[in-house]
Amino acid sequence: MTERSIRHACRWRPFSWLLACLAGFVYILDGHSVASQAGEPERFDSNRAYEHVRQLVAIGPRPAGSAGGASARQYITDQIRMLGLKPVEQSFDAETPIGRIRMVNISTTIVGARKERLIIGGHYDTKLFREFRFVGANDGGSSTAFLLELARVLKGRTNPFSIELVFFDGEEAVIEWKLADHTYGSRHYVAHARKSGSLSSIKAMILVDMIADRQLQIRREEASTRWLTEAIWASARKLKQPAFMSESLRVEDDHMAFLEAGIPAVDIIDLDYPAWHTAADTLDQISARSLQTVGDVLLNALPAIEERLK
Repeated sequence: MTERSIRHACRWRPFSWLLACLAGFVYILDGHSVASQAGEPERFDSNRAYEHVRQLVAIGPRPAGSAGGASARQYITDQIRMLGLKPVEQSFDAETPIGRIRMVNISTTIVGARKERLIIGGHYDTKLFREFRFVGANDGGSSTAFLLELARVLKGRTNPFSIELVFFDGEEAVIEWKLADHTYGSRHYVAHARKSGSLSSIKAMILVDMIADRQLQIRREEASTRWLTEAIWASARKLKQPAFMSESLRVEDDHMAFLEAGIPAVDIIDLDYPAWHTAADTLDQISARSLQTVGDVLLNALPAIEERLK
């Protein structure tokens, strides 16, 4: 019913139509309200992100090449499609200490004013443990959930660069983190981009990993690109978020392949997490508030990062 037809009906109908007419005007006002808010940027909603973590944890363990990993991948692609975006799967066979494993990176691109792209990534696999059940609420769950919520926010934003969200498979070591037994997905992604000639279109890479600890403490990763790190930490200072600390540490993670390829990259990670790689990495150990902190800081930092990349 249009606004004009509602007004016409209310003018000539008896009292019995009053409630219906009032309902129609509420519809009109509500529609105007929604329209007035349509131009406002979406805010990161940590409750949505937390629900994604809950759904992933309900799947159970999600190591690369497992049935749980396939279920997580299906969940991710379903959520991307529900947002009206297109998921792209990048399959490859990784040589691991226990043999060849089929792994799959997932990405979705939010087209911006320029084709050059900013990558924001994280891993969705969990560490393989045979001696206990590891569901990885923080380590694998938080980064996946964060990217899904970020996709919802960024698709309605005016982005000067295209933004590619990448869910890496095989970040975790199959046996032990040494030699090449780790970061399979990010290393394959960079190698494929180099081979296809698309590496030069990547302007920068931002990695999120283990960002939902209840006692969030994010230190500067020493190998990360300095100006990119400073842009994010300046945002944290502006928003008065002390969880982004001045201390530093060195972390090998999915950002390393990009740094080695000459691409500015930064790792946002909290390694001070007592439940790391234990059966205790469950929902009760993580916080929606921590996800909100990282979401607010990163979104606030994006304009400065994009300006630097122009």
